[in-house]
Amino acid sequence: MNFENKKIIVAYFSHKGENYSNGRIVELKMGNTATAAQMIADSVNADTFEIKAVNEYPFEYNACTEEAKAELRDNSRPKLAENMDISDYDIVFLGYPNWWGTMPMVVWTFLESHDFRGKIVMPFCTHEGSRMGNSEKDLKKLIPNADIRKGLAIHGSSVSKAKSTINKWLENV
Repeated sequence: MNFENKKIIVAYFSHKGENYSNGRIVELKMGNTATAAQMIADSVNADTFEIKAVNEYPFEYNACTEEAKAELRDNSRPKLAENMDISDYDIVFLGYPNWWGTMPMVVWTFLESHDFRGKIVMPFCTHEGSRMGNSEKDLKKLIPNADIRKGLAIHGSSVSKAKSTINKWLENV
């Protein structure tokens, strides 16, 4: 895809703190999805927006996964700490970790707060084995008027080495 003369935003949710990586829990100063988001933004000269909940997710891995599971079970819509206006953008890269087979519920809140009609949406996620899960299907239900392109799943533990994979995806979408 040619990204020249397009107004592009990389909107992403990322969890820093304890994360599961290669069979063990590690502490991340910058979340895996944030790392991928910055690589994409640098490659296509995009603006960035970090999706954050008013109540941050727990730093501790097990507490975070339990909260995420409860939000999914309850179909919660966590309040956004801040929002943005996407109306001026042609392309929205949407990044998130795969939590329980889909996007974190705060990303659902973000999506439902915007009109994606006529926008190209390019999803990418970080994961530890579950790839995109059901997130692409969920995106099509949540924002049916968007032009949703094939997503990119990046193994979280190798995100720091994903630049060539990201660039290949960008060339082929």
